[in-house]
Amino acid sequence: MKLDAWKHAFFSERMPACALKGHWVSFRLVDMAGNGKAYGGLSFSVHDSSGRQYVGKLNGEGFASLQDFYCGPVVLMLDDLYSGTEEPYYQLRTRRTYKLPITELQMRAERTFFASADDRRVEESPAYQQADWFYQVEVSDLVRHSAHLPLPASSTLRPKRHALKMMADLGFGPPEPTFSGIVLFPNKHTVLEMRPLRALRPMLSTEDSLCALNLYQLALFAALSYCDFGQVPAESPSDEVRFPLDPSVGNLFAEQLSVYHEAWRIDPKQSHRFYPIYEDVPYSQRFEILPFDPELYPQNRPELKEEQEYPARLHFFDDEKFGTDTQAFITHHDEIILISVRGTVSRADVLRDADAHQVSFEDGVGKAHDGFYQAYRAIRDFVLQYLDQFHIGQRIVICGHSLGGAIALLLAEGLRRTPDAHYNILLYTYGAPRAADAEFTAGASTLVHHRIVNHNDPVPSVPAPWMNTTAKLWIPGAITLFSNPAPGGLLFAAGLVRVGGNPYRHHGEQYHFMPITLPDGSHSSVLWKPGCESIEEAGCNRALQLQGDMPGRDNLLRQLFQADQHFMTTSYVPAAWATLRRWQQTLESEGPLVTQREFELLDRAFEGMREQLRAKRRELALRRPANDRSHEPTDALNAEIDRLHTSRERLASLRWRRLQAHDVYGSHARSAHLQSSLKRWFSHRENREPAQFASIPPPSQNEQARAQTLDIDSVV
Repeated sequence: MKLDAWKHAFFSERMPACALKGHWVSFRLVDMAGNGKAYGGLSFSVHDSSGRQYVGKLNGEGFASLQDFYCGPVVLMLDDLYSGTEEPYYQLRTRRTYKLPITELQMRAERTFFASADDRRVEESPAYQQADWFYQVEVSDLVRHSAHLPLPASSTLRPKRHALKMMADLGFGPPEPTFSGIVLFPNKHTVLEMRPLRALRPMLSTEDSLCALNLYQLALFAALSYCDFGQVPAESPSDEVRFPLDPSVGNLFAEQLSVYHEAWRIDPKQSHRFYPIYEDVPYSQRFEILPFDPELYPQNRPELKEEQEYPARLHFFDDEKFGTDTQAFITHHDEIILISVRGTVSRADVLRDADAHQVSFEDGVGKAHDGFYQAYRAIRDFVLQYLDQFHIGQRIVICGHSLGGAIALLLAEGLRRTPDAHYNILLYTYGAPRAADAEFTAGASTLVHHRIVNHNDPVPSVPAPWMNTTAKLWIPGAITLFSNPAPGGLLFAAGLVRVGGNPYRHHGEQYHFMPITLPDGSHSSVLWKPGCESIEEAGCNRALQLQGDMPGRDNLLRQLFQADQHFMTTSYVPAAWATLRRWQQTLESEGPLVTQREFELLDRAFEGMREQLRAKRRELALRRPANDRSHEPTDALNAEIDRLHTSRERLASLRWRRLQAHDVYGSHARSAHLQSSLKRWFSHRENREPAQFASIPPPSQNEQARAQTLDIDSVV
């Protein structure tokens, strides 16, 4: 042999590696319980050292053997595409864009389960003793296209990747080696333990009615919208993408939930752990992050430059380059499309919040806040393009916090009115300001919208019903109101003043978090529907009482949007968690939502507010000129007093209300998997210990052991 013979391919037609036959190999595919029946009947292919291909099928126990092939190792693959019509596999394989190369092996692996709830693999598998070689493998090890599959889990018993690479470099194995397959060594029996292809999916109800499950889960997703997408490389990828940043949107969906890892981090500064309630689902039914594979999808090719598609472009919207700085993410599975819109972060966001001028809502009726409307127009086409590709009748669930809630409302109504689309939309917003006028609100009356407000959060009070003007005109008027807070509060609470156009109006059914001090000194909250805007406006007044002199408009809005009671992970998320736990315990004990003691504390706050309204009415009567016969201001105050009485009656009714399972879990109340999902959630001590209630921001020292004060004086 010549000295440079080693440079030639290990085998070829001219120089076979070894002309001898006589080797054999046997192998078996098993699940984590050591059972091979899950893979019985699967087709396989084997390439030997001469390049010859052998095909066959596993027997009913997942076993196969091969006799008398050319000497040396062989490469095993199970790459036959799924050919059935079962959903969601058929739809994923045949959809218009990003058709997935789902194999029969993948479908089988999705029907197996982990031996333990935390997905840990047992080193001493039941099939371990049966093998000369034992590997813990993944579907991606045995198929050619794997960009749509999860990253392999770490294990000390993974196949030897360097052996496959060495054989490919030597020309050993299938033609045009792609580093796919598993190397089996000759004259040995190999057992391949296939990792179940399961994922964790945050549970969301598809029912119209509010449930504690959605209240909590969507609060987490609204908080997640503040994170980056986390794709590396961020732009112009060439062969693959990763999502190493934790927390980030891409990391959560593509690298944690897809590999069955219970993620809890949704905010880089988060101190408390808030786990979503997850359900165990087949991998193909997870919330999807679309694959990146330039070989399989021409739209992923780097040579497209600005037109190249990759996950960050498909799932993540960031309009910072074009001035609105709107940010949102979108993902889906076979039942739900989830959209989450970010709240106020940057100075551009604050200035947009401050632009209260009204403009026509071109996709519907009425007028909308100009700043919010421009953000909606920026994101609209991005969402419609995604829906055009991946909407197959799922419920569209939209959530947003603060500014994101206002944009989410306009987006939801715009989508609802899309001609011939028939989108079925469910909207949850947290601490959202008013986004549009009374005509818009009336026109969107059929849109299902649950509007969540935290007590003392000032943001839902802006823009005020009377604000329809630019910053130049708004500031002098605001200074006038600040200089005389009592009339200013009266004008706002009674809704007596507006500057042109229809007044701003909230949309949706309001749910209010009312803080309560628990017997052990920790803090919880009662979620209820007050039906009285004065209670909501009290939060703005409490924030403004700390301001002193009137600041510049954008500074005022910045301070309001940075109030402690407005942040997600320190206010809305803990309050939503506390509500979920409270409702779970109430359901279990068959007790009332509000105890008698809690009602007494809250009733005192109501009485204080009623006295304020009556005092305002008396003050107004004394100031009215003798020849003024107008009853409009008094009528407005009387109406507000009546609404406050109704609010008290609503709260009182909670003492007798008994919850049903659907109040807590919505459409999942009937799920056969609910109990296993709850068992996983309660396995974390954070969800069992009362100390988690204390993560709700407590009232100040002089407010301990009572309900928060209600105050009608509010000026924004």
